[in-house]
Amino acid sequence: MHAFLFAIAALGGALNAVAGGGSFLTLAALLYAGVGPVAANATSTLAMWPASVASAVAYRREIAPVRQWLVVLGGISLIGGLIGGELLVKTSDTRFVTLLPWLLLAAVATFTFGGRVTDLIRQRQARRVTAPGPVSVLPARRALFRPPPWMVVLQLVIAVYGGYFGGGMGIMMLAALSIAGMTNIHEMNGLKSILAVAINGVALVAFIADDAIAWGPGLVMVAGGITGGYLGAALARRGGAAAVNRFVLVIGWAMTAYFFVR
Repeated sequence: MHAFLFAIAALGGALNAVAGGGSFLTLAALLYAGVGPVAANATSTLAMWPASVASAVAYRREIAPVRQWLVVLGGISLIGGLIGGELLVKTSDTRFVTLLPWLLLAAVATFTFGGRVTDLIRQRQARRVTAPGPVSVLPARRALFRPPPWMVVLQLVIAVYGGYFGGGMGIMMLAALSIAGMTNIHEMNGLKSILAVAINGVALVAFIADDAIAWGPGLVMVAGGITGGYLGAALARRGGAAAVNRFVLVIGWAMTAYFFVR
């Protein structure tokens, strides 16, 4: 069973490096291995977190122009992630199984339509770069200031969701940042990656404090996730994201349908 969990976590880490959605696989594998629903969700977060830290470190240079955003949204993300983590450990397995189909539906719907969000962001960035005169610099200047108050509230909601479950959280943040006026996709990805690490990291504190993690399977999957994340980065550079994204959607919708009819 450990070899199976390692392989699934490696595949999940690779998926996250290329297109996201690795938690679909890790959660399903842990449930199959007999881990309780709440513990499986907490352990899945542990399995994928180290690889997400590596991704955040890779974006450290892109984050410099949006430091003010990181300070404000980072603080609110820590609060929301902790609230979400505490809510999860206080949820019974029976209640979580009842909520799981709806959580999966929210996550897989976000993955299904999230590509349009990133396409729109790239189109906005392309228009900004090609626009004549001083108009082209306005969006970049907006990113230097603090986020609007409504963005802080929305990030709190996303962070609570992320600490509790988290599927599709990254795409939700990209959409919110785009609406708030950011246009540089690299800065947005950097900010999103660091905020995700903060949300899941503080949620893990709640999981560990409540002894909600299945450590045996979890540590095996941590090793697998790191391995897969490294290999997935190589796959991403070869342009395999489209096929991987389709695979993630098939798995996600299949899991959603299964838990709705279960």
